[in-house]
Amino acid sequence: MNPAQPLEGKVALVTGAGGTMGRAVVRALHDDGCRVAMVDLLPASMDGLALEYGERVFAVTCDIADPAAVREAHERVVQRFGAVDILVNNAGILSNNKLEATDLAEWRRVMGANLDGALFWSQCVVPAMKAARWGRIVNTSSLAAKTGGLTAGTAYSVSKGAMSALTFSLARELAAHGVTANAIAPAYVKTPMVTEQLTEAQRQELVKQIPVGRFCEPEEFAHAVRFLASPLSGFITGEVLDLNGGLLMD
Repeated sequence: MNPAQPLEGKVALVTGAGGTMGRAVVRALHDDGCRVAMVDLLPASMDGLALEYGERVFAVTCDIADPAAVREAHERVVQRFGAVDILVNNAGILSNNKLEATDLAEWRRVMGANLDGALFWSQCVVPAMKAARWGRIVNTSSLAAKTGGLTAGTAYSVSKGAMSALTFSLARELAAHGVTANAIAPAYVKTPMVTEQLTEAQRQELVKQIPVGRFCEPEEFAHAVRFLASPLSGFITGEVLDLNGGLLMD
């Protein structure tokens, strides 16, 4: 194993790759030696990284809430890079509406983006991981899954709680096959989706509540992903790693 590139030759797939957190993960896994398939609904959001990294990065447009679209996108990735070794289910959308303001359309939209896509992608990549007896699945959960949502809405909080439960189920089922499944539960990463939906007064109040006194940098989230994807993380599975600056300790 090359210490400078511990994942050299591995194929990683990152959903929500065009967003702030996704782009940070793509950079981190690329720097660790991976060939990276970037998956996002918006092709323009991936253009910069695809041009920057060239042949070792492949951008794929896909609506991850559509199982047929996921299967087609998976086939394209396999044709380009081969079987996926590392799956990062990072795509997600935010909803701030609480119970009585959440209609069925919003519920379905949030669940489709935040939960269904992780199921569909896992179903596609797991058979090859099991055959290879090696694989890493890293899911993005949230502090909202443990708190019921401090500022997030009902649908979002429930979707992230279900993402943690999906992680536990995958970990239990796949451990004997050399495949680990873990999740990261971040809070208030510096992204437009999170920080721009808050007023300046809300941001200042939240920072006061976070023991480390600041929001999470995207690169810190990406570093947690690369740790759980690394060869030396094989004895960790079914873990939901808190990344919240001490906002919740359990």
